[in-house]
Amino acid sequence: MKYMLLIHQGDAPTPYDAEAWERLSDDQRNAVYAAYKELNETPGVTPGVQMQAPETATTVRVQDGKALTTDGPFVAVKEALGGYFFFEADDIDAAIELAARIPAARMGGAVEVRPLVEY
Repeated sequence: MKYMLLIHQGDAPTPYDAEAWERLSDDQRNAVYAAYKELNETPGVTPGVQMQAPETATTVRVQDGKALTTDGPFVAVKEALGGYFFFEADDIDAAIELAARIPAARMGGAVEVRPLVEY
């Protein structure tokens, strides 16, 4: 089964928030980088990418055949996606175990594990 792990940053500090990131010690910042490196090297993981901050987003809707755009997402920043992984595993338990290793999950964010539909 294939899963998408959607990383919701929440309050987790990232390099995009220099003030919050600087509150972490060098060891803590290095541990975050090491954890993501390890995740990317895990068998079955297709690395995703980190997204820019939510305020850089453009939301597109189509109304009466015309594309309408709005700056930013329609979610609270704490709910915004920060990145993602794809993971092929035997079962949901393996995907949950991987999700628990994502630093954001233990630093104020959350990871949504969602099975992918395969045709």
